[in-house]
Parts: sequence; structure tokens; C-alpha cells
Amino acid sequence: MRTRVVVFPFDLFGAGGSGAGAELLADELSEILADNRRETVETRASAYTDHVRIRRASFETVEQYQSWREQGRKLARQALDDGDFLIWLSGNHLGCLPVYDVLSGQQPPPLVVQFDAHLDIHQFAGYSKEPSHGNFLLHCEKPLPPLINVGHRELLLTHGAIEQCYLAAHPAWDIRLDAVRRVSEEATGVVLDLDCDVFDAAFFPALARPVPFGLAPQEVLAVIEAIWSRKVRGLLISEFDPARDSDDRSLSTLIWLLEYLLLRNYETG
Repeated sequence: MRTRVVVFPFDLFGAGGSGAGAELLADELSEILADNRRETVETRASAYTDHVRIRRASFETVEQYQSWREQGRKLARQALDDGDFLIWLSGNHLGCLPVYDVLSGQQPPPLVVQFDAHLDIHQFAGYSKEPSHGNFLLHCEKPLPPLINVGHRELLLTHGAIEQCYLAAHPAWDIRLDAVRRVSEEATGVVLDLDCDVFDAAFFPALARPVPFGLAPQEVLAVIEAIWSRKVRGLLISEFDPARDSDDRSLSTLIWLLEYLLLRNYETG
């Protein structure tokens, strides 16, 4: 199995500046892979280094922005159809919509376990009906894939509105690992979707709109470990704003997680 890293630095209509986060993560990962190849002593990284390929989408012209969603669908479909493990580095969370479009068209669609402070189905009075990082789930091309949220801190959405889009939504104060594990075991495939604002800003300062009472990194890792299996087919990362980071704490968290999951995929014995 190969790992395809798609750098998709789209950050219009919410969390401008997060596109630089996708680029920075890709640059750091490229440096790590280069360092691994130069290493003369055997390390655990040899398990994954030769299996990772990085592909970058470009948003330098008006035409590229106009076709952002079609461009994203093509990149996501290529990776998933080829059976690659997909790492999708987006700017804001809206930049993950093309992946949801592709997942929703698969039969059967995989389960998406979404780590997010928000449930992205907002349609309050005065809220734009156009796609944004706060409502993008309402704009999926087909019916949403089965979806579980972990770590939200929503205070306005009703249970009825949530149940229309989510199989389950576990708030930060009541994450039921057994329930998340059980649904993951029953799924034919699993995709992880990490919106970085699931973290508490005390641990992860690189957030454009931090929400109080977030998760610690080890809590996110505990959920990933609870559901990890060969069924996990990809990881989406969004909403990392490096301009707001402090001593690269947030960058270090994400890079560590990426290396950890690469080892989890490829290391044997």
C-alpha cells in the first residue's frame, strides 16, 4: 500500500491563512522523508519512507480557484481508486468537501470519524447559504457518508438538526470510546477527519477561532487508537494556522501524529 499526501491549500470562505498551514506541513514532511533517506543507521522510519508520495494542488490563478472543487475531487478519487492511504492536507475545513463528495459516491461509503469543535451544518439566521467552513456538510454532492463527530462543543444546534447528518456526536465532555469503537468495527472502511480546532488552544495555539474546553492531544490519540485497524483508509487535516503558533507547538503535534500514523500503517513485527 502506498500513501499519497495531497496538499490542498484552499482557504477561502473561512480561516484564511490556513492554506499556509497545509503547505508548511507538506514542507516539514518532505524534509523528514529526505532526512530518512540520508540516514545511514537503520531506523523505524525505513518502514514507510519509500511508500510516501506528495502531490500539491496549486491555487495561483483565478481559474484554479474557480475549479477548486473539481480539482479536489479528481485528486481524491485518484488516490482512493488506486487503493492508496490518503493524507489530505487542507487549508480550512471547506477544503475537505471534495473528499466528502468522493466518499459519498462510494458503495458502500466509508465511515468518517470527524474530530471538530463544530458540527459543520450551521444555517442560522443571517448565515450565508453559500458553502463555507461552517456549513460545508450541507453541500455534499450526494447524501453524506456515515459520520461521527468526536470532541464538539456546540451550544446552539438542536438534537434533531444534529441527528439529520450525524450517526452520533460525542461532545468533548462525554466521549464514549466503546461506542465509537463499535461503529468503526462494523464499518467497511474508516476515514479520519481532523479539524485542528478540536484541540484546546492551551495545547494547540495555531487556531484562527479557538473554542474553549477542547481536547488534549493525548485524548485525540486515544480515540484514534480505539478505532485503528486496517480499515482506516485516510486522514484529513485542516484549520492549522501557523501564523498563530507558539514555538512550533502545534506544528510539532501534527508532524508527530503524521509520523506516528505512518508507522502504524507500515511497521510490522
